[in-house]
Amino acid sequence: MAPLTISSKYRMNSGYEIPVLGYGVYQTPADVASEVVQHALKVGYRHVDSAVAYRNEQPSAEGMKNSGLSREELFFTTKIPPKDMGYDSAKKHIENSLNITGFDYVDLYLLHSPYGGKTNRIGAWKALVEGVEAGKIRSIGVSNYGVHHLDELEAWIKQTEATEGKGKGGILSINQVELHPWLARPDIAEWCKKRCVLLQAYSPLVRATRNEDPLLQPLAKKYNKTPSQVLIRWSLQMGFVPLPKSVTPSRIEENADVYDFELTGEEMKSLDTGAYEVCAWDPTKSHD
Repeated sequence: MAPLTISSKYRMNSGYEIPVLGYGVYQTPADVASEVVQHALKVGYRHVDSAVAYRNEQPSAEGMKNSGLSREELFFTTKIPPKDMGYDSAKKHIENSLNITGFDYVDLYLLHSPYGGKTNRIGAWKALVEGVEAGKIRSIGVSNYGVHHLDELEAWIKQTEATEGKGKGGILSINQVELHPWLARPDIAEWCKKRCVLLQAYSPLVRATRNEDPLLQPLAKKYNKTPSQVLIRWSLQMGFVPLPKSVTPSRIEENADVYDFELTGEEMKSLDTGAYEVCAWDPTKSHD
């Protein structure tokens, strides 16, 4: 495999490519989103991860448009909100995302969580599939889906294809979940790997709660990097698509400066903690 760079991309099941490093805008205030997105793009990021629930789709898109880069060079993600699953509401959100961003298409549209029950989950997925068919969305996926949710969706896709034809159930490209050495989710990772579904890692920096951790400190010293840079490197070497977030220009730059060192096999093993310690929320466990 060629060494990763800030320009590296992976090909998704949809056939489209996704930049391997993403810039997350969760909790980024709308009044600074445009500015920080522009800074991230200047540093070399090309992939911005937003969501309807973040209330910053519009300024994030504005920052992308003001970057001077062509639309084809940029990758924009958004998500159907967790409390708004369902076919009709998902249709409305897709239209609204296009309206407020002014984009002709969304690169990646995800279901933000598996909340709302099976009927609403499948309904919202169906709306995404129709969005792809209409050329409004390029690739689709899910977020915070546990194995049982993934199994449910896969069964529906197969059943739909059996009656309506190949591709009619939609193509699952991504599952975005909290991932870091204290929450590596091997069951979800294995499910996705078998099906070439890429895993996006949110909270890859564990919300800065592990900066003093004895597992990270020696690695940070050895490579003359910060604990955050070690964590992003771990995520990249796991084959994930990390989505670090920061509104601080120097940190935005630091989080992208992770391509001049590589953790050894032993070091990667040392970060295999087997822990299950969530720092955000955990809808993967929901059973409604």
